[in-house]
Amino acid sequence: MAGFAGNASFVSRYDPFMKTQAQTLILGVLVNPYAGLGGSVALKGSDGEATRDEALRRGASPQAPARMVRTLKTLAASPVSLTVLTWGGAMGEDSCRQAGIHAQVLGQASEPSDPQDTRQAARALCDAGAELIVFAGGDGTARDLVDAIGERTPVLGVPAGCKMHSAVYAINPEAAGELLKELASGELVALESAEVRDIDEEAFRQGVVRARHYGELQVPAEARYLQQVKCGGREVEDLVVTEVAAWVADSMEDDTYYLMGSGSTVAVVMEQLGLENTLLGVDVVYNHEVVGQDLGARELLDLIGDAPARAVLTVIGGQGHLFGRGNQQFSPALIRRLGKDNIQILATRTKLKTLEGRPLVVDSGDATLDRQLCGLWPVTTGYEDQILYRVATDAGP
Repeated sequence: MAGFAGNASFVSRYDPFMKTQAQTLILGVLVNPYAGLGGSVALKGSDGEATRDEALRRGASPQAPARMVRTLKTLAASPVSLTVLTWGGAMGEDSCRQAGIHAQVLGQASEPSDPQDTRQAARALCDAGAELIVFAGGDGTARDLVDAIGERTPVLGVPAGCKMHSAVYAINPEAAGELLKELASGELVALESAEVRDIDEEAFRQGVVRARHYGELQVPAEARYLQQVKCGGREVEDLVVTEVAAWVADSMEDDTYYLMGSGSTVAVVMEQLGLENTLLGVDVVYNHEVVGQDLGARELLDLIGDAPARAVLTVIGGQGHLFGRGNQQFSPALIRRLGKDNIQILATRTKLKTLEGRPLVVDSGDATLDRQLCGLWPVTTGYEDQILYRVATDAGP
């Protein structure tokens, strides 16, 4: 069977998927097993063999295969007609088996796998007739797909990397599964081109975000399930950001650890305190002094122990992610240790308005925890000014 572009059941770019109930969705499953490996250990990325090896040395464990399992289990819970193609071992086969989905294995990767394996597998899935490729990875994986297949076959990303600035990812693994269920069930889902962003990891580790347009991939377009492209740059309302920061600084309590999350808004808080800051890392402040810089999840847990502790976080403009995008140092264990009452969210009203009514999104890597975090949260929007804003696991209205 031909790929997407040559199948008469489908139509050209921007038209809906036109699959009927009687047809079988031919799904390609692809996992970059080392995507996001450096996130929890404060490496701010996983590109390159040296970074991968250092992450493993620091005790990081692969997350992408498990996140694909969550997507496939969501899909498998529905009586849909599927033919699944995948690549061997950790690049898809293992995830399919754990999710209880039978898959045809087209080939085997080297161990450890590398970007060339990803590109080879993507081309093979496309050549074998996959009508859509669901992949687990980050922006590096998306770039590999641009290089390998371009817009030849639609894709859907399961977020599993550190840097997910591109617009090809579902909100979380379950959202990817729900969208696949709609496709396989014959729902009308439009198709559009989505931007893939290229982030300079070395600059990122130095606190500088250098992002550029790398290419485009075709994705099933359903805003409730897909994240938006990250909005960069400084806040327009600098004065409001300063007021937010001043209120946080003035409200800090003694003998309490403050875990200062990444981002420019939190950086202004550190500026108000007169403290050095890691823009894209997590620093710890105790009694108005920095006691830890650019720490990973395990280091943060070890440092705070059982003492009083709070997290100070901002949200990603345009996307609205609270956990799971660029701050994987806040692991599920750390979030549970802190508790909802000890997590302070900072955002100007202007920043929240860019979400156009969509909720803040949590994608911690633990689906049960994500559900527990849903609901109305207080968001600090100015000096002694807070509003209630909804937190959810997807970007639905």
